[in-house]
Amino acid sequence: MNRSDAPPAAPHPRAAASLIVLRDAPGGMQVLLLRRADRPGDQNSGAAVFPGGLLDPPDREHYPRCHGLDDRAASARLGVAEHGLQYWVAAVRECFEESGLLFATTRDGRPVDLGQVDFDALVAMRRDLHAGRIDLAAVCDRLGVSLALGELAYHSHWITPKGMPKIFDTRFFVARAPERQVAIHDATENVELLWLTPAEALDPARGLRLLNVTEHTLRRLAQFPSADAAVAAARATAVVPLMRPRVARVGGERHVLNPGDAAYAEIGRLDPDGLGRTDAELTPGRAVWLSPRVLRVTADNGNLMTGPGTNSYFVGTPGGDEWALLDPGPADAAHLQALRDAAPGRVTRLVVTHTHRDHSPGVAALREAWHARVVGRVADHSEGQDASFVPEHVPADGERIRLGPDATLRCVHTPGHASNHICYLLEEEKLLFTGDHLMQGTTVVINPPDGDMAVYLRSLERLLGEELEWLAPGHGFLMDAPHDVIRATIAHRLAREARVLEDVQRNGPSDEASMVTRVYASTHPRLHGVALRSLRAHLYKLEAEGAVRRDGEGRWAAAIERHAA
Repeated sequence: MNRSDAPPAAPHPRAAASLIVLRDAPGGMQVLLLRRADRPGDQNSGAAVFPGGLLDPPDREHYPRCHGLDDRAASARLGVAEHGLQYWVAAVRECFEESGLLFATTRDGRPVDLGQVDFDALVAMRRDLHAGRIDLAAVCDRLGVSLALGELAYHSHWITPKGMPKIFDTRFFVARAPERQVAIHDATENVELLWLTPAEALDPARGLRLLNVTEHTLRRLAQFPSADAAVAAARATAVVPLMRPRVARVGGERHVLNPGDAAYAEIGRLDPDGLGRTDAELTPGRAVWLSPRVLRVTADNGNLMTGPGTNSYFVGTPGGDEWALLDPGPADAAHLQALRDAAPGRVTRLVVTHTHRDHSPGVAALREAWHARVVGRVADHSEGQDASFVPEHVPADGERIRLGPDATLRCVHTPGHASNHICYLLEEEKLLFTGDHLMQGTTVVINPPDGDMAVYLRSLERLLGEELEWLAPGHGFLMDAPHDVIRATIAHRLAREARVLEDVQRNGPSDEASMVTRVYASTHPRLHGVALRSLRAHLYKLEAEGAVRRDGEGRWAAAIERHAA
């Protein structure tokens, strides 16, 4: 990298606090938003935001004037060693400066009534506080109040994406608006004050400029019927996760990704400096280097079953001339040509995870073109399989495929989705090519007779014993935290199984078509045909375990019927 190409030094995150103020209204719960003044060079210029700002060192001096919370409890809640209380103080200070709302109590513990204070005096105090001519202690002393920090609940923790001119490390709090106080914007940093329901604020017709964090928070708030419910939910949240968005490109334009978005983990791997030059799209036919050893090309076969399309992966030693193509995908002319064009070197092996028709039919044409050795297994049942697939080598479980001096694929037999399913572990990167064993954003279909739910769960459990850092699925983006993904998949399957068993026990003998509408009630009806396959796989597993039985008409019932006491 040339010196001129090196990314600029990232700015140090600046600690900040923000307060989400809520109130109940006839049309629903409302949230306080302030529209910032338009200022050149301000990355938040013109945006509708919650009251908030930077921490101020003197905030620490106000702890004796705090009521309802001490620094020890505040620091424990935020997960910091000390001075967690400073964030609460800063949130209250900024809210008073910007909106005129003061979370405080009188000396006898009553909520402060600012309606009894001279309006011009309040305005002057806010201006002096903002200008630094007085501090929050002076405000408390003049009004004879203490800060009511117990009214604020810790809500969320956000850090500005890398690559932005200014980086803020902000703790957000939420509280019900104090009574007998009127919010008025400061006419300095902010030019408009709005009380809106989350839905109103999010309505594109209103034309508000919303920052990513504001939009995300409003969508969360929209689920609550009242201010008290929203505050209670924040108090009940045991662990508040850090939200660090990332910047990428979608359709050639800048786009912000939040944790949980499909491309989030992959963008962090490919663009660690946050330059925002990496695409967050799986574009068919486009070759994407995931590392010097791995190149991905996605087929244009996206649909209900394949998601964004089937991923084909070239794997080999950087600069070497011995590469494997893992899952050549469908026998689609455009995809096959894209693979020929993208090949980073001599392809010596065509390796498949399994032989469903979206993964292996491309083998035949590429085998002829490249004279590559075909590696994989034939399924036990032919239904839904690629009949053209004929392996030249059937890999043993644990067998290593060496692709030059610095790339090794280890075969990990993982039957369940298909009887012949194999995952391949790139040992140098602890990256597991999962085929359809694990998919992004959804669970895979287990379709008997070749699919087996009990076997699938055992294969998942087995992967928990592997040292993994990344998952490269057959459909979707790279996934990090592999063991979390695996555990979540197991938990999802077992929860679904519990619902299947409960349905059988509660409703007595039932046919599968009736059961799928109940067990998959939250699933769109157009997916029930697919869900029926996995339902059947769960039932077969429960039958083998002696928990359910079939009658002569193919209806399912509990092996031991429940009777009312």
